Amino acid sequence: MLTGVWIPPHPVRDLRALIAQREKMVRLSTIAKNRLHALLHRKHLRLPEKPFAPEQQTWWESLPLSATEQFLVHSDLDTLAFAQKQIEQVETCLKQQSAQDERIPFLIQLPGVAMLSAITILAAIGDITRFPNAKKLVGYAGLGTRVHDSGMTHSSGRITKSGRRDLRRAMVTAANHAVEHHPHWKKEFARLEPHLGRSKAIVAIARKLLVAVWHVLSQQAADRFADPGNVASSFYRYAYQVGVKNLPEGQSALAFTRIQLDRLGIGMDLQAVPWGKTHPKLPPSKLAHEKE
Repeated sequence: MLTGVWIPPHPVRDLRALIAQREKMVRLSTIAKNRLHALLHRKHLRLPEKPFAPEQQTWWESLPLSATEQFLVHSDLDTLAFAQKQIEQVETCLKQQSAQDERIPFLIQLPGVAMLSAITILAAIGDITRFPNAKKLVGYAGLGTRVHDSGMTHSSGRITKSGRRDLRRAMVTAANHAVEHHPHWKKEFARLEPHLGRSKAIVAIARKLLVAVWHVLSQQAADRFADPGNVASSFYRYAYQVGVKNLPEGQSALAFTRIQLDRLGIGMDLQAVPWGKTHPKLPPSKLAHEKE
């Protein structure tokens, strides 16, 4: 009997299309910037601070360039402006969709996962129930290791890279952040790096984080290494990133933060959000009242 092929539903396909469009515009922006940098390098010209800001238009126009070079500069600046406007529009749409997706906070609690990476992960995965265990999800991302099993020998090698590149890239990015800022993953990276080297150790952390993704989405629970203060900061940052006006039921950023902490069952005793020099006061936890 043939195994059925999963066809992403329309909401997942739409989300993937938005993310792909944003990546396309980011690449277009990078290409235009690289061409402008290359021109200045050839002419031995020094870049001003924030060279691609709109207020630098006059500076670009005043450069001692030939007519053709000036035309190419204008073309690249127009391309850059177009790409950046498209990125802003796509991100506005993604923020609105993200704020209404109840799965996002389960991912935001993980180190290195912000709004864009969380929505990229969800678009790549679709319905988490498609994966009966974490190993299946790791394989889907191409973060599992190749295995050679022949007679008397058994060996494993590099990751397969045969899965979804967007999911793999999002997890590697999260891993790089986690090993810099999260105590547990710092310790785990310090254990792995001497034996594997930095690149392989980061991939190993990415694989472990993807296992955590499966657990928090499948169980709708807190990550076992979650620190309530850090998670509260992540929720608070996310609320302003997507825009408070987009939060469900007219919630404030602090109310949203408390509701999400209660959903995870952590931070009942946390009274404020660690936020630089300020500590915005959180509403009281409903779980604390229930406990009493």
